[in-house]
Amino acid sequence: MVILAGLCALPAPGWADISDSRFSIGLEAGGVRFARNDVRLPGDAGTRFDMTELTGAEAGPVARLNLHWRVAARHELRFVVAPLAVSGTGMLTRETTFDGTTFAAGETEGTYQFSAYKLTYRYALPNRGRWRLGVGFTAVIRDAKIELQQGASVATDANVGFVPALHVSGDYRLSERWSFRFDIDGLAGGPGRLLDLGAKLDYALTERWQIGGGYRTVEGGADTDDLFTFAWINFGLLDLRYRF
Repeated sequence: MVILAGLCALPAPGWADISDSRFSIGLEAGGVRFARNDVRLPGDAGTRFDMTELTGAEAGPVARLNLHWRVAARHELRFVVAPLAVSGTGMLTRETTFDGTTFAAGETEGTYQFSAYKLTYRYALPNRGRWRLGVGFTAVIRDAKIELQQGASVATDANVGFVPALHVSGDYRLSERWSFRFDIDGLAGGPGRLLDLGAKLDYALTERWQIGGGYRTVEGGADTDDLFTFAWINFGLLDLRYRF
């Protein structure tokens, strides 16, 4: 605790931070791997199966777009577009009932989509040394779809819904050009949960351009009579941002 207090008390360097800008735009891109993707539909009667047996655990490259607007000194808005869709052909290990359709064990095509569109309000707390922290809330619009196809048999569950989440974010200035940054959107309780956590190490190329790299994990799902689905997705990422 003494060491942490000492770090917080260090004076902040004079290099202009990208978070000081009124607007910024960022592109976060990288590879994705599913650690878990379990599905049962309906939740109280279907057959539970692992979507990664059909789509594979490696989802390939993905990207998300981040727009940031500092409305006033301590009031900020963030808009995120995060599309995610994977598909593939694999083997169902047993007869599977999905959304009222029965699929035999064997080769089956699968599609999984969980695209998110986020609007975040963040209140910037007073700076504490090299730390900048913010708290707020995020409105998440999820565009989800799960589909199985085996010959002429096709079953699809698609829905668009709203998920509210708490938001915490911050950055720590390591030097004039280097900084550590994190952001968390989270919801727990009721029939489901959501965690979207990113951690990055950034380097300021110029006063306007910033590049970084790090890790993001998204975990969550729902357990109801209508649907059981839980996924855990891991991202290795590169991030490029421009402020204006």
